[in-house]
Amino acid sequence: MIGRIPVLDVQPSVDCGRRPAKAVAGETFQVSATVFREGHDAVGANVVLRDPAGRSGPWTPLRELAPGTDRWGAEVTPDAEGRWTYTVEAWSDPVGTWRHHAKIKIPAGIDTELTLEEGAALHERAAAGVPKNAGRPVVLEAVDALRDTSRPVATRLAGALTPEVTAVLDRYPLRELVSASRAMGLQVERPRALFGSWYELFPRSEGAVVREGEPPVSGTLRTAAQRLDAVAAMGFDVVYLPPVHPIGDSYRKGPNNALTAGPYDVGCPWAIGSSAGGHDAVHPDLGTLEDFDHFVAKARSLRLEVALDFALQCSPDHPWVKEHPDWFHHRADGSIAYAENPPKKYQDIYPLAFDAEGAYRGIVRETLRVLRFWMDHGVRIFRVDNPHTKPVVFWEKVIADINRADPDVIFLAEAFTRPAMMHTLAKVGFQQSYTYFTWRNSKEELTGYLNELAGESAAYMRPNFFVNTPDILHAYLQEGGRPAFAARAVLAATLSPSWGVYSGYELCENTPLRPGSEEYLDSEKYALRPRDWAAAEHAGTTLTPLITALNRLRRRHPALQRLRPLRFHHTDNDHVIAYSKHCDTPYADTVLVVVNLDPHHTHEATVSLDIAALGLTAAQMSGAESFPVRDELTGETYHWGRVNYVRLAPGGDSLAAAHIFTLRPSSQTGGSPDHDRQ
Repeated sequence: MIGRIPVLDVQPSVDCGRRPAKAVAGETFQVSATVFREGHDAVGANVVLRDPAGRSGPWTPLRELAPGTDRWGAEVTPDAEGRWTYTVEAWSDPVGTWRHHAKIKIPAGIDTELTLEEGAALHERAAAGVPKNAGRPVVLEAVDALRDTSRPVATRLAGALTPEVTAVLDRYPLRELVSASRAMGLQVERPRALFGSWYELFPRSEGAVVREGEPPVSGTLRTAAQRLDAVAAMGFDVVYLPPVHPIGDSYRKGPNNALTAGPYDVGCPWAIGSSAGGHDAVHPDLGTLEDFDHFVAKARSLRLEVALDFALQCSPDHPWVKEHPDWFHHRADGSIAYAENPPKKYQDIYPLAFDAEGAYRGIVRETLRVLRFWMDHGVRIFRVDNPHTKPVVFWEKVIADINRADPDVIFLAEAFTRPAMMHTLAKVGFQQSYTYFTWRNSKEELTGYLNELAGESAAYMRPNFFVNTPDILHAYLQEGGRPAFAARAVLAATLSPSWGVYSGYELCENTPLRPGSEEYLDSEKYALRPRDWAAAEHAGTTLTPLITALNRLRRRHPALQRLRPLRFHHTDNDHVIAYSKHCDTPYADTVLVVVNLDPHHTHEATVSLDIAALGLTAAQMSGAESFPVRDELTGETYHWGRVNYVRLAPGGDSLAAAHIFTLRPSSQTGGSPDHDRQ
């Protein structure tokens, strides 16, 4: 229903307001609406945030975003976790209407005394709504000026148009015919739901011993825990583990996804379940639950969170197959159907059949039990494998049930699938999502995709930019070598608040299974893959210095911890991309990034900056044609202005892979030496 003053198309709005928009505590975002009225009288608008207890804070005035568009907006910042609401209120602005008329009529000598008296009466009414200690005397002085016939007419009018009067009435306006939108939901979650640096490792490879002609020795959760110091030293916040559960023997895959496994082949961790247990057990080769608890405790001592893979599927040997045969699809010959994506076959995995009679409730119940089991062992983040192959309504139910009692638990959707499914999974509860970033490599592709992610979809879908995964080694990395690895790390770490690397990225591992394949040769999914980290670091051939620098910058700069403020700047070379992020909370911060996307050649470009997008005001520029920028990778300082020349070589020297500039004009104050991890 339209109110007396129409308030239409309130944004952000997820599924027409049926689902809450998303934010994290301390995140600033824009609320906007279309506001107008009949005739020519002035209107005003404001947004009211109400916290989870229903308390409304000071309302924030909206301003017309572009003259004549009737589109109004304002930025708001919820400061605590929980379920909030926001409402846009629109109202007739009689003081604004009077000012517009008075500025025209009084200089023209039209109804002068009547107009001044009308203004005095309006300001008298307005003063009644202003607290005494918040500027009421200032408004009453305007009343006196308007009625003081001993003064010149122009002086009387000017007394009501002073900046002081305007400032008070902007804060405490005289509102008539107030009309409100319906309350829109806002789910505010902990900062890790938006911001974090992830590192993926296979515990069985850390400390493993593989010698030709001898049975391999698996690494354990205890040996993997020894790797955590290095992970933390690189500045990561989350260590992500693939499934740590028992692996089935039936149809076990061999190296490089071979259909037949040898007697010592370790199988794929995603083929979950054996006589040793299912989703609530630890693979005997990795150790015990006590060893898992030790791993989590060691990570916590290093300020790392543990994310655990949750893959809702079974090997043929999983206990569920015997205990709940009705949970699986049976073919005409009575056999259970294994997973397929023709022509691909996954004989070592049985998918669950959610639509089988009586199965759905049992699967929901068991899923909740398993998740809470690992939550009791310190896991508060789950990376969900292939959620797009399960019903959306299932995830909506499961995540809602978990988050109702434990709102800090985060679910990351590993859903490389069609946009509609990815967006819907985010809307129904997933706090983060994998994305198409891996396949966006040109300037045009990156710009278009990131504008989408940082635009309307940012209200519900939070990206996590993994530069590689055990499944995905993109051709850009295969063909571009070390410079490509450096460029993609810079892009992922500065474009997205959350990014991740799969172990081995810092070594620039880039050998595919075969030409044209995105699979790794000797993939860690099917075999142990011990790495000599010490030798690589000693040789100085790793990207560890760059990764460490990127994560350090991300902690220090709140602008890099946000998605929505992303803005692209024009470059006249399609191999060079430039973008910035600016935020004002918790302090003013601007980061400007320029990257050479071509890993094979040096490129020159002219970068034309949108000064307003950098958060620079005329006062901060102080009439100067340039401002200092510091390259945080090299430590060099330059002076940049609206138009700038750059020359970037491929990032063979990883710390010169790009320009990552921070801006500190002389009038810009504030700053923080380091941000605590969130």
